[in-house]
Amino acid sequence: MTPVRYVRFESATPNDRGRYTGIFGLANGLARSGLLSAADRAWWRAANDWYDLAYPDPASVDPTLFDRGRHPGLTCWFLDSAEHLLCRVPGYLALLDRYGLAWRQRSSADPGMVRYRDDVQIAVTPYPLPAPVG
Repeated sequence: MTPVRYVRFESATPNDRGRYTGIFGLANGLARSGLLSAADRAWWRAANDWYDLAYPDPASVDPTLFDRGRHPGLTCWFLDSAEHLLCRVPGYLALLDRYGLAWRQRSSADPGMVRYRDDVQIAVTPYPLPAPVG
Protein backbone atom coordinates (compact mmCIF):
# COMPACT_ATOMS: atom_id res chain seq x y z
CA MET A 1 0.00 0.00 0.00
CA THR A 2 1.35 3.44 -0.96
CA PRO A 3 1.42 5.90 1.95
CA VAL A 4 -0.65 9.05 1.67
CA ARG A 5 1.59 11.70 0.25
CA TYR A 6 1.36 15.42 0.72
CA VAL A 7 2.64 18.20 -1.50
CA ARG A 8 3.54 21.80 -0.76
CA PHE A 9 4.66 24.63 -3.03
CA GLU A 10 6.65 27.35 -1.29
CA SER A 11 9.39 29.95 -1.62
CA ALA A 12 12.81 28.57 -2.49
CA THR A 13 14.43 30.66 0.25
CA PRO A 14 13.25 31.49 3.77
CA ASN A 15 11.86 34.88 4.69
CA ASP A 16 13.32 37.08 7.45
CA ARG A 17 11.65 34.87 10.09
CA GLY A 18 13.21 31.72 8.63
CA ARG A 19 9.90 30.52 7.16
CA TYR A 20 9.20 29.33 3.64
CA THR A 21 6.14 31.21 2.39
CA GLY A 22 3.55 29.16 0.50
CA ILE A 23 2.75 30.05 -3.09
CA PHE A 24 -0.59 31.60 -2.21
CA GLY A 25 1.14 33.88 0.28
CA LEU A 26 3.77 34.77 -2.34
CA ALA A 27 1.11 35.59 -4.94
CA ASN A 28 -0.90 37.59 -2.41
CA GLY A 29 2.25 39.53 -1.53
CA LEU A 30 2.77 40.38 -5.19
CA ALA A 31 -0.81 41.60 -5.43
CA ARG A 32 -0.48 43.75 -2.28
CA SER A 33 2.77 45.23 -3.59
CA GLY A 34 1.06 46.64 -6.66
CA LEU A 35 3.59 44.95 -8.96
CA LEU A 36 1.10 42.80 -10.88
CA SER A 37 0.07 43.85 -14.36
CA ALA A 38 -3.66 44.46 -14.83
CA ALA A 39 -4.02 41.07 -16.56
CA ASP A 40 -2.07 39.25 -13.86
CA ARG A 41 -4.04 40.98 -11.12
CA ALA A 42 -7.33 39.95 -12.75
CA TRP A 43 -6.06 36.36 -13.09
CA TRP A 44 -4.85 36.31 -9.46
CA ARG A 45 -8.18 37.65 -8.16
CA ALA A 46 -10.20 35.07 -10.15
CA ALA A 47 -7.86 32.23 -9.15
CA ASN A 48 -8.01 33.15 -5.45
CA ASP A 49 -11.79 33.44 -5.63
CA TRP A 50 -11.97 29.96 -7.20
CA TYR A 51 -9.77 28.44 -4.48
CA ASP A 52 -11.76 30.21 -1.76
CA LEU A 53 -14.88 28.39 -2.98
CA ALA A 54 -13.18 25.08 -3.81
CA TYR A 55 -11.99 23.99 -0.38
CA PRO A 56 -12.29 24.91 3.30
CA ASP A 57 -10.19 27.62 4.92
CA PRO A 58 -8.68 25.91 7.97
CA ALA A 59 -8.84 29.19 9.91
CA SER A 60 -12.63 29.18 9.58
CA VAL A 61 -12.69 25.84 11.41
CA ASP A 62 -10.03 26.76 13.99
CA PRO A 63 -9.39 30.51 14.29
CA THR A 64 -6.28 29.85 16.43
CA LEU A 65 -4.63 27.59 13.86
CA PHE A 66 -2.39 30.29 12.36
CA ASP A 67 -1.47 31.79 15.73
CA ARG A 68 2.36 31.68 15.60
CA GLY A 69 2.61 31.46 19.39
CA ARG A 70 0.33 28.46 19.57
CA HIS A 71 1.45 26.67 16.38
CA PRO A 72 4.94 27.89 15.44
CA GLY A 73 6.12 26.84 12.01
CA LEU A 74 2.64 25.79 10.82
CA THR A 75 2.50 24.93 7.11
CA CYS A 76 -0.31 23.71 4.89
CA TRP A 77 0.05 20.78 2.50
CA PHE A 78 -2.29 19.43 -0.16
CA LEU A 79 -3.06 15.74 -0.27
CA ASP A 80 -1.65 14.46 -3.54
CA SER A 81 -5.12 13.09 -4.31
CA ALA A 82 -6.56 16.66 -4.44
CA GLU A 83 -6.12 16.73 -8.21
CA HIS A 84 -8.94 19.24 -8.76
CA LEU A 85 -6.92 21.72 -6.66
CA LEU A 86 -3.42 20.77 -7.76
CA CYS A 87 -4.26 21.09 -11.47
CA ARG A 88 -4.61 24.88 -11.01
CA VAL A 89 -1.32 25.35 -9.14
CA PRO A 90 0.75 25.74 -12.35
CA GLY A 91 -0.97 29.09 -12.95
CA TYR A 92 0.41 30.37 -9.65
CA LEU A 93 3.84 28.95 -10.42
CA ALA A 94 3.86 30.71 -13.80
CA LEU A 95 2.85 33.96 -12.10
CA LEU A 96 5.72 33.64 -9.62
CA ASP A 97 8.13 32.83 -12.46
CA ARG A 98 7.05 35.95 -14.40
CA TYR A 99 7.91 38.13 -11.40
CA GLY A 100 11.16 36.37 -10.54
CA LEU A 101 10.02 34.71 -7.31
CA ALA A 102 11.78 31.37 -6.93
CA TRP A 103 9.72 28.50 -5.58
CA ARG A 104 10.16 24.83 -4.77
CA GLN A 105 7.92 21.81 -4.55
CA ARG A 106 8.13 19.47 -1.56
CA SER A 107 6.52 16.08 -1.06
CA SER A 108 6.32 14.02 2.09
CA ALA A 109 4.48 11.06 3.56
CA ASP A 110 4.79 12.65 7.02
CA PRO A 111 5.50 16.40 7.00
CA GLY A 112 4.85 17.07 10.69
CA MET A 113 2.40 16.99 13.58
CA VAL A 114 -1.10 17.33 12.11
CA ARG A 115 -3.02 20.24 13.62
CA TYR A 116 -5.82 20.27 11.01
CA ARG A 117 -7.03 17.81 8.39
CA ASP A 118 -9.81 17.73 5.83
CA ASP A 119 -10.41 15.87 2.57
CA VAL A 120 -7.82 17.83 0.57
CA GLN A 121 -5.25 19.31 2.94
CA ILE A 122 -3.44 19.17 6.24
CA ALA A 123 -1.84 21.84 8.39
CA VAL A 124 1.20 20.69 10.35
CA THR A 125 3.84 21.94 12.72
CA PRO A 126 7.36 20.54 12.59
CA TYR A 127 8.18 17.60 14.81
CA PRO A 128 10.14 18.61 17.90
CA LEU A 129 13.87 18.14 17.59
CA PRO A 130 15.30 15.34 19.70
CA ALA A 131 17.01 16.43 22.91
CA PRO A 132 20.79 16.66 22.64
CA VAL A 133 22.68 13.65 23.94
CA GLY A 134 25.32 14.10 26.56
